[in-house]
Amino acid sequence: MLSTRLLLLPVAAAAVLLAGCGSSPAAPSSPSSSASSSSSSAVDVTGTFGTQGVALTYDPELVPEGATARVTGETTDATSTITLAVTGLLPNRTYGAHAHQKACGPAAADSGPHFQHAADPVTPSVDPAFANPANEVWLDFTTDASGAGSVTATQAEWAFTPDRAAQSVVVHEKATATEAGKAGTAGDRVGCVTVDFAP
Repeated sequence: MLSTRLLLLPVAAAAVLLAGCGSSPAAPSSPSSSASSSSSSAVDVTGTFGTQGVALTYDPELVPEGATARVTGETTDATSTITLAVTGLLPNRTYGAHAHQKACGPAAADSGPHFQHAADPVTPSVDPAFANPANEVWLDFTTDASGAGSVTATQAEWAFTPDRAAQSVVVHEKATATEAGKAGTAGDRVGCVTVDFAP
């Protein structure tokens, strides 16, 4: 039903946040075609949303049981790249998604706040100076007519470290807000995938 395995991925050269949708999620390169170095690490987690396991749904209407998510990522000394690909969600709909500090749990709040490279001293963090896609990992996406979608975010100015790394990707009910006082908010947490991004 779900699997977790390591996979080496190419590192993007510049910071970019790309959202897209198509008939099927984007598939990262296979291990045989990937370059690697001793200073890079990668993760590849695939889960089927349900009430237990690596991928959890907190709202079966927006993230139906049986929908799938694949999260891949690579961290080098200077960059972190994360890709989220989903199937089986509602068609033609925009969801918010972010990397969070803790692993998923039975309650939607168990994954904690967004992972931030430079931590906001005020919580909850809704200041655009901290809650922004350069300081956090934002993975908003729009599904296609079949409920599939994918997105990639690359942080070219910082990287996860063994002692400071996100532990999950949380799917939210709506697109992420950017205005002061609401920055980083995206409505309820509707799904979560546990991913240990520590290199």
